This record gives sequence, structure tokens and C-alpha cells, in this order.
Amino acid sequence: MAKRVAIVGAGVSGLASIKCCLEEGLEPTCFERSDNLGGLWRFTTKVCSVAKRPDFTVSGQWDVVTLHEGKQESAVFDAVMICTGFLTTPNLPLGSFPGINDFKGQYFHSREYKHPDIFKDKRVLVIGMGNSGTDIAVEASHLAKKVFLSTTGGAWVISRVYDSGYPWDMVFITRFQNMFRNYLPTPILFWLLARKMNSWFNHENYGLAPEDRIQLRQPVLNDELPGCIITGKVLIKPSVKEVKENLVIFNNTPKEEPIDIIVFATGYTFAFPFLDESVVKVEDGQASLYKYIFPTHLQKSTLAVIGLIKTFGPVIPTGELQARWAVRVLKGVNTLPPPSVMIKEVDARKQKKPSGFGLCYCKPLESDYITYMDELLTLINAKPNLFSMLLTDPRLALTVFFGPCSPYQFRLTGPGKWKGARNAIMTQWDRTFKVTKTRIVQNSPSVFEKLLKLLSFLALLIAIFLIFL
Repeated sequence: MAKRVAIVGAGVSGLASIKCCLEEGLEPTCFERSDNLGGLWRFTTKVCSVAKRPDFTVSGQWDVVTLHEGKQESAVFDAVMICTGFLTTPNLPLGSFPGINDFKGQYFHSREYKHPDIFKDKRVLVIGMGNSGTDIAVEASHLAKKVFLSTTGGAWVISRVYDSGYPWDMVFITRFQNMFRNYLPTPILFWLLARKMNSWFNHENYGLAPEDRIQLRQPVLNDELPGCIITGKVLIKPSVKEVKENLVIFNNTPKEEPIDIIVFATGYTFAFPFLDESVVKVEDGQASLYKYIFPTHLQKSTLAVIGLIKTFGPVIPTGELQARWAVRVLKGVNTLPPPSVMIKEVDARKQKKPSGFGLCYCKPLESDYITYMDELLTLINAKPNLFSMLLTDPRLALTVFFGPCSPYQFRLTGPGKWKGARNAIMTQWDRTFKVTKTRIVQNSPSVFEKLLKLLSFLALLIAIFLIFL
């Protein structure tokens, strides 16, 4: 009989977990609070508790209690995958804003925002300069009378359209770039990154430059913000000092600004209210999970947490690869190391000691994307072997190393191997620009350009040779 697996949450991680369970012959049952896929907006079903059965040390089974339309039900499962993510509870720190209770206007968390019409002819303050806050400020600027964007520490802002019009992630997230960054001393790397970020526009002139330039902070992706700032549609302000009935005072600026609406784009917290703390305990914004997935102390490894990580890369492939490995562990194909080994790694990760080289991932849940993905690929024996690939298929090896680290690479070998992966990798740029090349333009490269390309290719071959010596 196939093992029954309870999956809590039908967001991207939950859907990936369902797929991986089916691929491994398991029987998944997904519990979702909303009445649709996604999990963040509408709520109809709730998981009340996930608890060990009395014979857990032998069976590894769980009792899962759910509530649907006022009716409580209980079921037994052989394994559980928690896929609720880290965007579960809006963080609304009203206590950090003196006078907010006297404010006569409207205020709400960015999670409640749906449409910019509410900002028409209003004076709007958006607090928090993450991607959500910046997007809301830009949208509001098209209708509002005035828009303020308040930030405590600033942020780097980059365009989705990167060098030569390429998508930024396809240029930035490559194995070559990642290796190059990790070998550079951190101060030099951040100096180079600052120069690169300022090549689009000088962040200091726009009041956006981060105060802390040593610790990595996720950059803000927004193509419109600089234009909104330079045209006066969005005004960047420091943190809020005090809120009055219909006014706001910012730190280091004595002028009082009239405000009608305040949007708190202040992020989220996460918790597992349906789990006992003895199973998974959340402390200081993180949980003690091996590889960000498995509790280290359970007698049976039958519970996995998927999607509780912030890599400097795409979310969906990360959740899917986590699920691929987790499902194989739940099935018994792969095994976890002894608890002492797992605890040692978790403790080392929590300390987050900077090595002095590469990017500094010092905040909870942060991790290097390619490094982390390669760890998981190694665990399921699916990591591409670039050295052997260089001997058997050098064109593919060069593309994998220097090109975008797209999820096709995770299907080249091992369990879940896809025979179309190589072709997908070799043709990914063609698909990327198919939607933009709606007018055919004749390109006649000069002799100099041809010679330059040849020399560049020879340089790449030399670099590859030196790397793999």
C-alpha cells in the first residue's frame, strides 16, 4: 500500500510537493485554507493540529485534525509535508509608531491592498521599501495627490531588464558568476556590486543607498521607481518619528506632512500553530531544520518543511527541489545522517559567521541559491558533473557553467531525469527573446566583431582549462 502523505498548503511549494509525491508513488492529500490555489487570500479550510500518534517511535505516523465548514475531522497519515511558507502572518508593528492610534485616516498592511483606486486624490505614505512597498508606491503615484515612501535602511533598486536587455536573473544567477563572487573578498565584492547598481542611476542622489552595504539585502526589482522619484511623483523619506491625527513627522525632518492613507509594507512573520513546539520550534525568525527541511530530533523522519528558506534566486525551483529530496526521504529511498551531524550543521548555520569572501548571508533563512541547490542535488545524486560533461559534451558544459542556472540543469541526470533537458538548456535564450523579436532586423557583424568573438571563445576555453586543472 502506498504511503499516505498530508500536505499542508497548496501554494507553489505545496503543488510541487503533490507532484513529487505522485512521481514517487505516494498518496498525497493536500489541505488548503483557501478555496483556490495560492493560499494567501481566501480561507475556507483549516488544519487544526498535526500530532504524533502514540506509536510514533515505531510507525512514524501522524494524526491530522482539520476543520471544514464547522465540521472537525481526523485522519492518520504516514508522513506530513508543511508547505505554508514564511509569508503567513502580516507583521504590523504599530507599537513602533507613536501616535498611530490617534490617526484619523486609513491604515492597513500591504497584504490587504488590491487596487490603486483607493489612492485617488489622496496623500499616501508607504512604510517599507521591499518589493511590495515599492510596487504599491509606484502604482499609487499614478492616481494619488502625493506619495511618500519611507525606508529605514534604504535598498538597491535594479531593473528587470539587465545588461544588453537581458533578464537580470538569467545574467546574474550563473555558476560562473556565483563562483567568481564567492572567491572575491567581501569588501571588494560589495564595492563592485555598488558600482554595478549605481550604473543605472546613482542611489545616493535618489536617497536610496543602503546604510549597511556589507550584509546582503534582497534588491528591489522595479523599473519605474527612479522615473517616479525624478519626476516628483514619489518622495523618499526616512523612518517615521511620530503620527498625529492627519499628519506624519519623519526622523531628521521637522516638517509635518499631511497624510490620508498609510500602507504598512512591513513584511511577514511565520509560525506553525498546528504543531507542538516539541516538533518544530520557531525562534528568532528561524527553525532548527536540517537543510531547512527536516527537524533534527524526531525518532522517525516523517515530517518535512518545504519553502521555509530565502535563497538569492527563484522560489519555485527551490521548493520543488526540496520536495524531490524530502519525498525520497519520506519514502525511505534516502536516509538522513545521525542527529548529532544534523544538529552540528544547523548550529553552524544559525551562527552565520562571515567567511570574509563572497556575499554575506547573515539574516535568518537566507542562503546562497546555487550552493544550496547543489547540496540538495548531491543528496539525490542529480548534480551535473561539469568535468565529465566537458569531456563528453563540451558545448553543454560551457552553457551550464557560463549560462543561466535554470531549473533544466536539475533534470540532466539522476532521479527525475528529463530527456529534453539538454535541448531546453541550449535553446533557452531563443525562447526568452521570441516574444521581443516581433520585427526581423538584419544583422551584419563586422570582421572586427567576428575576430572579437573568436578571441573571447579562446579565452573561455583557457579559463575552463585552468578551472578544472
